[in-house]
Amino acid sequence: MQAGNAPVISVEEVSKQFGTVVAVDQASFALRPGEFFSLLGPSGCGKTTLLRLIAGFETPDAGRILVEEEEVTRLPPERRNFGMVFQHYALFPHLTVGENVAFGLASRRRSGKEEMARRVADALTLVDLPGFEERRVGEISGGQQQRVALARALAPEPRVLLLDEPLSNLDPTLRERTRRELKRAIQRVGITTVLVTHEQEEAFHLGDRVAVLQGGILHQVGTAEDLYERPATRFVATFVGRASVLPGVWEAEGAVRVGSVRWSAEPAPELTTTAPGEEVDLVIRPESLTFAAAGDPRALAGKITERRYAGPVTYYQVSLAAGGEVEVLAASGAATVGDEVSVVPNAEGPMPRLFKRNPGSAGRDAGAPRNLHNLDIHEA
Repeated sequence: MQAGNAPVISVEEVSKQFGTVVAVDQASFALRPGEFFSLLGPSGCGKTTLLRLIAGFETPDAGRILVEEEEVTRLPPERRNFGMVFQHYALFPHLTVGENVAFGLASRRRSGKEEMARRVADALTLVDLPGFEERRVGEISGGQQQRVALARALAPEPRVLLLDEPLSNLDPTLRERTRRELKRAIQRVGITTVLVTHEQEEAFHLGDRVAVLQGGILHQVGTAEDLYERPATRFVATFVGRASVLPGVWEAEGAVRVGSVRWSAEPAPELTTTAPGEEVDLVIRPESLTFAAAGDPRALAGKITERRYAGPVTYYQVSLAAGGEVEVLAASGAATVGDEVSVVPNAEGPMPRLFKRNPGSAGRDAGAPRNLHNLDIHEA
């Protein structure tokens, strides 16, 4: 692990444009020694471009990149001493596992067969593949191939490890197991790591912190809890996890009127100057709502239109009489499709967040639950 308290990587006001498309727009963040940092976002958001800028495969139009306080903005990739695992692993099928790992050392001009053999063995041990040197790549599983690619990246003892969607080619069951193995291996090494992924679960599981990007803009950097419970922007609130959006009217600090009832909510930073009576959007998690007895003064009446069983809990889609839809997380036997229900805030869930009114949120789209992180999307 890198020593000291200085950031290992500092990205300062970095921008990159391709023709008329702004791929990265003034991104800034710093990585601590040994930190695992996830870049999360939908297809085309700029996360892969940002990783390529860090790696040196692209040069910023503006801003600078520092590694251990050394500026590397225009330094070529081979002089940055970074390890990289690509989406397709880039293993050589005609070589053995050991030869694949040794290739990373040979490219760094490491000399001496004994030293190379030792480093190959050490790297394979780090990824729980000791003794695999003579195996053929085609003889091992997809998850083991991923770990061979990781061992090859770690063998030269790089300053930073970069991972470009390294699990996207695995089936869901293998991906989850390999993700755990990957996390354990990187924790053992203690190397500062940057991961690009479009999978929220993957970003949250692996990342000490997560950066959410959209349209080239870095919306928020924080822990999984920060992003889910205290989203800084409307995009983060609706992209991360599941959420419903309801139109409301700002009444006072910490209060919003939804239909004919008054609910508590936490304003986003953009609402610090909003005046009472201004129209706003309320973004609320399914677990922040619950069912209540009719007559509750906080209740909104509605009807169950859809029920999605999820083991001990169930997601209920509720069409509100006042307009809009919400998703409620409740016990599996709480209601059935067609039931008339009353929906109230649940104090045990994250506090609902208030954002400026989006004109597109009214009408048929109001209250539609967002759950984008499970879409099978990839970034070129």
